[in-house]
Amino acid sequence: MATTKKAWKLQDFMAHGADVKCLGLGHKSGRVLVTGGDDRKVNLWSVGKPHSIMSLTGHTTSIESVRFGHDEELVVAGSLSGALKIWDLEAAKILRTLTGHKAGIKSLDFHPYGNFAASGSMDCNVKLWDIRRKGCIFTYKGHTNCVNCLRFTPDGQWLATASDDSTIKIWDLTAGKQLTELKLHRGPVNIVEFHPSDLLLASGSSDKTVKFWELESFQCVSTSDTDKHPIKSLHFHPEGSCVYSACGDTLKVYGWEPLVCHDVVSVQWADVSDMAIANSQLIAASYNKTNVSTFVVDLNKIAPTGMTSKSENARASLTSASGRRSFITERPHTSCNSHPNEPKRSDTPPEKGDNEDDGATSRADIQNQDDYHRLFKENARNPQVRARAEPFMAPPEDDFPAPVKASPQPGPSPGQRREVTPAAKPPVHQSDKEGVQAEDFLPPERSASKGNLSEPETIEKLTKGHSSMMTVLAQRSRNLQVVRAMWTSGNTKTAIDSAISMKDQAVMVDLLNIINSRGSLWTLDLCNLLLPQLKDIMGSKYESHVVTAATSVKVVLKNFGSLIKSNMEEPPGAFVDIQREERHKKCLGCYSVLTSIKSMIQSSQSSATPKLANIFREIVLLMTSIE
Repeated sequence: MATTKKAWKLQDFMAHGADVKCLGLGHKSGRVLVTGGDDRKVNLWSVGKPHSIMSLTGHTTSIESVRFGHDEELVVAGSLSGALKIWDLEAAKILRTLTGHKAGIKSLDFHPYGNFAASGSMDCNVKLWDIRRKGCIFTYKGHTNCVNCLRFTPDGQWLATASDDSTIKIWDLTAGKQLTELKLHRGPVNIVEFHPSDLLLASGSSDKTVKFWELESFQCVSTSDTDKHPIKSLHFHPEGSCVYSACGDTLKVYGWEPLVCHDVVSVQWADVSDMAIANSQLIAASYNKTNVSTFVVDLNKIAPTGMTSKSENARASLTSASGRRSFITERPHTSCNSHPNEPKRSDTPPEKGDNEDDGATSRADIQNQDDYHRLFKENARNPQVRARAEPFMAPPEDDFPAPVKASPQPGPSPGQRREVTPAAKPPVHQSDKEGVQAEDFLPPERSASKGNLSEPETIEKLTKGHSSMMTVLAQRSRNLQVVRAMWTSGNTKTAIDSAISMKDQAVMVDLLNIINSRGSLWTLDLCNLLLPQLKDIMGSKYESHVVTAATSVKVVLKNFGSLIKSNMEEPPGAFVDIQREERHKKCLGCYSVLTSIKSMIQSSQSSATPKLANIFREIVLLMTSIE
């Protein structure tokens, strides 16, 4: 029955035309979601609705990290090239482009007072940015691997950073130096979160534990039991009564002094990326390939916040018994624009990193005027509107349903707020007719007038915005058909030459995947022909392309490494051996390209993702066969 359900999937929708790389929920309301993808776009969503509100473009490489501002009026996105872009959502325009990192940005956060932001990168550095003056204030160096997460304290005085090097560092922003290093985790630290008021930090790691750190003595006060999966997402209850840990297919609720697991809830999610709380409901979001899924957990039905009224005294004691000092979160009154505790500034000028533009080509394209007006125009006048929205109602089934195909509902007109009673019936997502109707996928203004929608209009609406992608895919399909025709006729070399001449990396990657699966196809001639292409693909911005090329390089080294090495010497001058001379020439060409590939790998190994780093290490080891 719906009354016994603790958690359910809210929706599952396609968020990008390429793989989703990151997402973030608005933590003030829990009602907005931002996603970043391999298509270099940042898309904005209203939680529970299937259509994008706004699409933010301008980055030249994939989006690796996104974060809302505290009032959900700003969004910052970090790219693989190391650039940040900050958008003003109310004005629907680019606010700042900041450059300086030498590798992809994996973590972001806004300072509580809004004028500063911090970024953590695969270049192992942390940068503090002044949004107003458009420059890097300070670069914090000390981590030896990728910075996975960073968070400002609620009072804005400190910054905690978590890294793949298994450490957490606490930085004093005013002094511009490291306060301490927390080193008890035995694996990469994926997430850190500060208690909303007390001097307490929670951390989650790939060692599958959650640790709680007291921030007066910087000591670990408790550690959870080892879980089955790495800990990647944590979120404190706003009252500070407990912390929620999303791990594998479960939600665990922890207290810390002493450590206690208040509740365990089974939820059909995997690798939750972010959580927020709205109206006594925990909202969680995860992604897989091009899709994003959102989930709801009813906090009134799980401990400790779901305890009955007769346990109110015990419930209140959860937040009052620690005696721990609290952060002073009230912003001091000042008579000038600068904050008295403004972070210490570096004496060095702002750094320049990549060649991303300064906003000239960055755009904020509004996709849904009604939702945009409701969320960012009305809320600008009344910031509590979004937070007062009705809870997400549970579906009626006892068990988790299949992904909800959430169709858009006609929104309220500008300036009008829909009245909802607490016992309202869940919204109906499909028409009474059997099957899915075309209007289920149309924007609200069209679905409201579906009776007047002609078939050509329906087709035009469904295909709008996809014409460019359809053109690209159609051309790729034609190229693959040409290559396939040559391949099936038995002329393998001609097919490969044709694919190379098309200068389409996607076609080459498709072809390489076939060749990699059939080791008997590889010959010294094929190595000599394909290695220059593999070198180019190794520099691709798409990880899947790099993985395919790296796999081919491994095949070449395993099968032909010893042959290449043995044929590197010049043939004897007294004899004419045309075959040996040709073999020497081909092996020399292969050696030259493989040496270049090794240099590329060594220069980018420190900033590679864990998956690529492992493959790169294998290649470097295999390179010894030709040295």
